[in-house]
Amino acid sequence: MSKTDAQARDEEHAEGDERVFAGIDEAGLGPLLGPLAIGFSAFRTPRTCGHLWEELASVVSDDPKRDGSRIIVADSKRVHTRNNRGRRRLETTALAFLAQNRTGCLPPTTGHAILESAPATCRPDADLLARHPWYGELDLCLPRHQEAGSLELTAARLQRAMAAARVQQLTAGVRLIPAGELNASYAETGNKGRTLWNMTAGVLRHLWQTFGTEGLHAILDRQGGRSHYGGLIKRTFPTCRVQTITEGGPYCEYRVYERAGENGGPPRRMRLCFVERGEERSFAVALASCLAKYGRELSLTAFNSYFGARQPDLRPTAGYTTDGRRWLEDAAATVRDADLAEGVLIRTR
Repeated sequence: MSKTDAQARDEEHAEGDERVFAGIDEAGLGPLLGPLAIGFSAFRTPRTCGHLWEELASVVSDDPKRDGSRIIVADSKRVHTRNNRGRRRLETTALAFLAQNRTGCLPPTTGHAILESAPATCRPDADLLARHPWYGELDLCLPRHQEAGSLELTAARLQRAMAAARVQQLTAGVRLIPAGELNASYAETGNKGRTLWNMTAGVLRHLWQTFGTEGLHAILDRQGGRSHYGGLIKRTFPTCRVQTITEGGPYCEYRVYERAGENGGPPRRMRLCFVERGEERSFAVALASCLAKYGRELSLTAFNSYFGARQPDLRPTAGYTTDGRRWLEDAAATVRDADLAEGVLIRTR
C-alpha cells in the first residue's frame, strides 16, 4: 500500500483538518515462558501530514545504524538485538515515546509504569499479578541501559520535533498478558489465533471508545495467516455496522460505524486495516512493535531476577521454546520450592 493510497483513503474517511490514526502490534506470541505483550500508539496530525518518519526526520529514523543521533522506530526485530547497543536502542525508543504522555514529558522511572501504561480495562488485576509473583520485581528502576539525563534530553527533543510538525501523540503503551491469563483464554477458545484477537480487541475497543468520534484509522499487523476478519470485528462491535472494503489477501480493510445516538454524542466511526509487514508501512505500528517488545523484555528481566535470587547460578532465559525447556530443567527444584499456582509458569500453547 503506497503512501499516496493511504493518504487518499484517510482523506475520504476523515472530516475536518486533522486525522487520528493508531497502530497495534504484539510481541511474544510464540514463546514457552513469559507474557504476551500488545503494544499500541495513537497520533493526531494535520490531514496533509505525510509519514511520521518524514515529518519527524530530525529526531527519528527507521535505520538502526543511525541510533547515535536518532530515535529508531522500526520493526522491533530490527531495533532490538541481544547486546548493550540493541537494548539501549529499544529502551530509548520505548521510554522517549512513553514520556510524551507523562507530566513534564519525563520518561517512566520504574517498570510498574510500563504495566500501568495499558488501558485500565486491560491491566492485569492484583490477584492475577499475585499468582505471578515475579511481577513484584517490576519495581526495578528505569532506564536500565542508558543515562537518565540523556534520555530526558532525547524525550524533550522528540517533544519539540512533534510540536513543530503539529503532531500530537494521543496515547502509547503496552498491555501485558501473563501466562496464567493466556492459558485461561486458550482453555476457553481452544485456539491461539482467537486468543490473540481477543487480547488485541481489548486494546482496539479502548481506542475506539476514546478516539472513534474523530474518525479513527486503526492499523494492525496481519495476525498470523488470517485473511478474513469481518466475523471477528462484528463480534467485537456487535451493535455497530461493519462494512467489508476488501479482504482475502495480504491487505484487509473494514469500516465500523456506530449507530446514531448510541453514545449520546457524535457517532463513532473507524477504518480498520490489517496489513502484512505493518511495521514497515505504519509508524504507529512500528512504535507499537517496539513498545510491545520492551514490555516483554522488561517482564523477562523481572522473571529472571525473581528466580535468580532463589538460584544464583541459574542462567537467565528469554523464554523461547528451546531455551525455555533448558531453563525449566535447570530451575526444576527452585520452581518446585516456589509453590506456584497452577498454570502460571508454562504456556499450554
